[in-house]
Amino acid sequence: MSSNAGSVSAGVDQRTADPADPAGADPAGAVAMLRTAGAVRTRCAQLLERARAGGSRWFTVHDDGLRAAAADVADLTRARYPDLAVPYHSRWRHFEAGGVDRRADLDALLDTADAPERARAMIDLTVISVLLDAGAGAEWGFLEDRDGATARFTRSEGLAVASWHGFVSGAFSSDASRPLQVDAAALRALTEDRLAGVLQATPDNPLVGLAGRVQLLRRLGDALAAQPEVFGADGRAGGLFDALAGPAGSVDAHDILVRLLTSLAPIWPSENTIGVHRLGDCWRHDAVSGPGLTAGWLPLHKLSQWLTYSLIEPFVWAGVAVTGLDALTGLPEYRNGGLLLDTAALRLRDPGCASRTWNPADELVVEWRGLTVALLDEMAPLVRARLGVDADRMPLACVLEGGTWAAGRASARRLRDGLPPLAVASDGTVF
Repeated sequence: MSSNAGSVSAGVDQRTADPADPAGADPAGAVAMLRTAGAVRTRCAQLLERARAGGSRWFTVHDDGLRAAAADVADLTRARYPDLAVPYHSRWRHFEAGGVDRRADLDALLDTADAPERARAMIDLTVISVLLDAGAGAEWGFLEDRDGATARFTRSEGLAVASWHGFVSGAFSSDASRPLQVDAAALRALTEDRLAGVLQATPDNPLVGLAGRVQLLRRLGDALAAQPEVFGADGRAGGLFDALAGPAGSVDAHDILVRLLTSLAPIWPSENTIGVHRLGDCWRHDAVSGPGLTAGWLPLHKLSQWLTYSLIEPFVWAGVAVTGLDALTGLPEYRNGGLLLDTAALRLRDPGCASRTWNPADELVVEWRGLTVALLDEMAPLVRARLGVDADRMPLACVLEGGTWAAGRASARRLRDGLPPLAVASDGTVF
């Protein structure tokens, strides 16, 4: 583990988070336990075991459907990557939308920068783009003009391309002489009109959750400014490189996640708390067990884990090895979860539930997301077996990319014109 990240552990092993650990008895210890991928995995598995035993109010689990989902994922993975050289699931795949190598474009713009500064800039871009990557809605799109041609990108790819253009134009920098950065001052001054301009959001091109995204980025600015020991005097997200890239030339993926969960905790809405500590993407579910104050809480940390996956390459490109990828979990978002419903690996007990709009805190949504994480762990070896590869060649990060997310999108397009099977009201911070 990186020595630079050890100070955030609060005495809890960040990978395993033993459910019997008495650290759950005090608020700080309870929060530290919930800020681990181990807690995500263990508690999601509890819900899956319960659902398989018939104890879920909302879902039934069907192994034949899980095998069908794995077959779909394996077939799509082989079609997309015939050589099975699957890259990591990462925001950087979306920066390649339209077959454009935007990383090369950014490299060219950073031509005088040294390796650490290149890494900081790429981390800046990754952080801002991932935090903007919540459901955009079916009507929104971003128009990119390139070499005299115009292309329209939607959903995650559209948000990636839009945020890339905003970044390179200096929209998130307070220093006109240094446009290729994200800093606290610019984020704290961000307005809805400014972000709407970056994202081309208008009444005729409506973007779901614009106000929520603005508030999230403003809170990010406050968090960056409040922690100069991590993010430097200018409050740059890219300060994560200096905080985590230790002298050993390596960093553990879980250390990246815990640093994000700890340092960026203030950016999340405050409804989910233990004491004064914000939990972020962590929700109440009475069937989830755990010690002390952690009882009844299901951590999921989708955006933070998505950001961790997406930061792997900027570190690697700077010569820093990233280890321990499989400590992270699958992502509990609507493409992965939608695939499970579309293949009948999960079935709603009441099909009428699909006709209403749910909130992120509703038990059905919390459980759907938790079951998604647990079933992705079970699906991964089924996918590998069909492809004839092992976990070393195709870790979970590659199964997701190959993969589950693309298969979920394909089934949504085929069945519902791209819409997920369950409607969840988004404020731009969960999905």
